[in-house]
Amino acid sequence: MAQLVEIVLFMERDQKSSNRNIFDKLVKEERIFRNREALSSTFIPKEFPHRNKEINDFANILKPALYGARPSNILIYGQTGTGKTAIAKYICEQIVEKADNENKKIHTAYINCKQTNTPYGILANIGKTYSTEWDEVIPNAGWRIDKVYSALKQKADDNGGIAIVILDEIDALVNKNGDEILYHLTGLNSDLNNSKIALIGISNDTKFTSWLDPRVKSRLGEESLTFSPYNAIQIEEILAQRVKLAFNENVVDPVVVSYCSSRAALEHGDARKALDLLRISAELAERDEREIVTVNYVGKAQSVMEKDQVRCVISTLPIHYKTTLASIVFNEGKSKNGQQTTGEVYTTYKQICKLSNLQGLSQRRIGNIISELDMQGLINAKIVSLGRQGRTKFINVAIDKKQINDLFEEDKFLSDIIYELKQNTTYFSSTQMRLI
Repeated sequence: MAQLVEIVLFMERDQKSSNRNIFDKLVKEERIFRNREALSSTFIPKEFPHRNKEINDFANILKPALYGARPSNILIYGQTGTGKTAIAKYICEQIVEKADNENKKIHTAYINCKQTNTPYGILANIGKTYSTEWDEVIPNAGWRIDKVYSALKQKADDNGGIAIVILDEIDALVNKNGDEILYHLTGLNSDLNNSKIALIGISNDTKFTSWLDPRVKSRLGEESLTFSPYNAIQIEEILAQRVKLAFNENVVDPVVVSYCSSRAALEHGDARKALDLLRISAELAERDEREIVTVNYVGKAQSVMEKDQVRCVISTLPIHYKTTLASIVFNEGKSKNGQQTTGEVYTTYKQICKLSNLQGLSQRRIGNIISELDMQGLINAKIVSLGRQGRTKFINVAIDKKQINDLFEEDKFLSDIIYELKQNTTYFSSTQMRLI
């Protein structure tokens, strides 16, 4: 009987324990953080250290909008973490605030072209700039593009004013869809009677305009701004500003700020990387229930951030994805400019399947796999206009060749492919095989 009572009590305790929320023991009073959002990449501060010139140049280009005139289209270049997106959003917030105070009509839209990368999605998002009723005018899908375009023109002229549209990661839009949507957007003003539109393209790829039709390139890049990388001292001042906003007083060792900034300066002046390093360092200290973030936690945070994600991605790829990737890597050395088409990838893929006794997929399916490898950042797949010859997709490897060679050797399936290629010179020359 006593044993039965013990069992019942144990079951009751176990039931109470299972009913607890997992966060009950994790959520405690904040010792370190005051405002985590201040370390986020989406946070827009009131001041931008060491970007006064860029801000003034930016504002002067957009100033005509306050007089009712269309500003020039702008292309903004700069490496990751140089403040391009945050400052573009900040300037647009400022100009809308000024316009509202003076009863002027200025509409702004921010579109991340890696998230919204179809002509339909771009036009629909611009339409939402004018009013929340836009969703009642156009469905999320189902219309022809020319109908969406006509609806956008009508909505713009009905509302009037100036629309300023930020196309962030604009090169991703061009890579996936070519420049047709940009051709229509840059020519939209000629079809508008009561409104105007200005485009702000943001990219860290200074060469992406080489793929554009000359007419699009001329109209899109009427003016340009370049954001140079930050140096270590500048990043340290940026971090010092954010420390005051993000943390409670005296919880961050001053050495931490210097160390994070010096590490980021080595990474091409990426302030975003410095903010991430600082944030993760603080979160690791918090998990250990520490009250001060020391430099030891920066080292731990660096290990977390430098975990080889590419290695993880490649090692977990399905067999046909690995075979397609191996085909692309192999073909990289066969062309003079390192570029290849889907057809060339598929030809090599079929040969590898034959060598490996693997049942091959259709060319259409391999085309889909190429698109997925592109989204994972392992390759670049750009749609390029060839004029009268139509459009094609140029493909090349996006990660370091030595790294991918090492990964191939570590992966059993990929290493078997390499072995088969080396044994079968019928398909491949020994010079080409050295590439993988």
